[in-house]
Amino acid sequence: MREDCKADMVTTENSEKEPLIKLKGFRRSYSTTSVDEGTSIYTSENNGYHGGHSILLDSERITFAWSEINVFTLGKSKTKMSLLFKDRNGQVPSQGKQILKNVSGIAYPGEILAILGSSGAGKTTLLNTLTSRSSSRLLVTGMRCANGVHVNLNSLTSQMAYVQQEDLYVGTLTVKEHLIFQALVRMDKHIPYKQRIKRVEEVMSELGLNECENTLIGIRGRLKGISGGEMKRLSFASEVLTNPPLMFCDEPTSGLDSFMALNVVQVLKRLALTGKTIICTIHQPSSEVFAMFDKVLLMAEGRVAFLGTREEASGFFTSLDAPCPLNYNPADYFIQLLAILPGREESCKQAVNMICDKFERSELGVKLAVEAATMTKTEFTYSDYFFHDGNHHNNRYKASWFSQFRAVLWRSWISIIKEPLLIKVRLLQTIITALIIGAIYFGQTLNQDGVMNINGVLFLSLTNMTFQNVFAVVNVFCGELPLLLREHKNGMYRTDVYFLSKAIAETPLFILIPVVYVAIFYYLIGLNPEQPRLFINMGILVLVANVAVGFGYFVSCMSSSVSMALSLAPPLTIPFLLFGGFFLNVRSIPIYFKWISYVSWFEYGNEALMVNQWKGIESINCTASVTSICPKDGQIVLEMFNFSESSVAINVLALFGLACGFRLLAYISLVIKTYTFD
Repeated sequence: MREDCKADMVTTENSEKEPLIKLKGFRRSYSTTSVDEGTSIYTSENNGYHGGHSILLDSERITFAWSEINVFTLGKSKTKMSLLFKDRNGQVPSQGKQILKNVSGIAYPGEILAILGSSGAGKTTLLNTLTSRSSSRLLVTGMRCANGVHVNLNSLTSQMAYVQQEDLYVGTLTVKEHLIFQALVRMDKHIPYKQRIKRVEEVMSELGLNECENTLIGIRGRLKGISGGEMKRLSFASEVLTNPPLMFCDEPTSGLDSFMALNVVQVLKRLALTGKTIICTIHQPSSEVFAMFDKVLLMAEGRVAFLGTREEASGFFTSLDAPCPLNYNPADYFIQLLAILPGREESCKQAVNMICDKFERSELGVKLAVEAATMTKTEFTYSDYFFHDGNHHNNRYKASWFSQFRAVLWRSWISIIKEPLLIKVRLLQTIITALIIGAIYFGQTLNQDGVMNINGVLFLSLTNMTFQNVFAVVNVFCGELPLLLREHKNGMYRTDVYFLSKAIAETPLFILIPVVYVAIFYYLIGLNPEQPRLFINMGILVLVANVAVGFGYFVSCMSSSVSMALSLAPPLTIPFLLFGGFFLNVRSIPIYFKWISYVSWFEYGNEALMVNQWKGIESINCTASVTSICPKDGQIVLEMFNFSESSVAINVLALFGLACGFRLLAYISLVIKTYTFD
């Protein structure tokens, strides 16, 4: 083996000699054990984490193995279930493209297994398959086992951490607030709050986040926050709060400079030395980063080209008369050797297949296949259907429903009060709009022109409250959908908890805005001064605003993106506006469009506001020239629009029902979307 291809290696215990310990329902047994100075273990006796590093006991460590993993794309007319039944009957289905081909491997405790390969080699597909997060359009076969126990997403959630490539956060939270939220929803129910906070402080100290603990995470392009390296370390901190024995990382060094990439991998190395099993994909590692990997898995064309130590990799390729050149990064060399070059596809594929075949027949490859098959009991099955164990589903969530609700509500409220665009700009917009309307319609008198102007301003208030609030929330759920899907898959909280928390946290703002709006323009315009007409007007507009918010939630939950939601909101709102009773008399609405008026909050709100304004008005000044078309009192004004004084209670109940109904539809849409992508 060439000396330049060797790299210094951190010595760890020979994990291949570890006995295979089966998990008992994936419940870890905890006991107090002294390890080294400055280290300690999570204990059940005192219900907490202690010390600088949480060393895993031998009984807590996980040897993760996978055998004969195959991944196929599905044709447009194919389904997983149809292919499953065909295969069980002994027939070979006509799948689409095969992405992974008979991939087997083992990852041991205390080691970092790095998955390397060129673009399109199957690295990310393999990682998603191992974590049971494959796309619904993929057919996955093979076995995945932890300490000999077959696993799926639900059964492994509490034992696994998955640091994904894209960092998703609520950017208005500080680093410490984010970790406190993670501790509240991820740690075991019996752990007291003080111990959770202590664990947060320990993790921040371990990962070097103390200096930025009170810094906002930030929103790209809008709110300055922590650096890229700190953000990646925050991802690790979020995952290691519960001291999981198994970690998956998808390209943790992407987007970082060489120094920060090395820093991140050093963090992974420290975590591995505590007994964790770490599997990660790496894109273009430097020689220093490559030297920190215990094992490397080289992927090419969906096959295993090599799996073993760095020294074994150098020896294997030397045996193929393809040694690593002097003064060359071994990782770059292996990746280039296994890449498919444009214009030379056929020759490159032949070379790659030859290398994969050589490894498969080599002593190392045969040993790997035998060990992987032994640990997975050599049973071949369809993973997406036979990994499931209903007993694990109830254990997916660490926190109770109430604990989840309290934590998510706290985070939602914090994110709202720290968001300047949501509070300051919205209030400023409301105040300016109310002042402009008050100035334009200032000092109306009860004559023919005044009646028309007052009716117009009442309907304008409905329109303003609708569009202002619909567009304020139409991006909420579709914009945060990636974060919701990730945290839901990680078993942090339920969909109903998230929806209720967001809705409740935002409700005070949608009560305050209509109140401020009405309080400014009501007496400037000269609306009905009798008490309590002002407060009734406020209450009606509060209901209208919340109906609009519910409708915005519904559009947001239906939409797959913010741009789609913004495009759908106006055309879906216009029909309700037209049948509101101002542009079209309710008597003249065609029978086949009548149903729209029944769900139009404009009609209910307009009638309620008009009755509140004109009820009890016994005299309207009319000039002699227009007495024939001038309403003489408030009752005539209501009759002109076919409104009834006795319908106010029904209108209020209808508005309340629409506010609840649209929220229910939004929740159903969100649940469907959540479980569709789950």
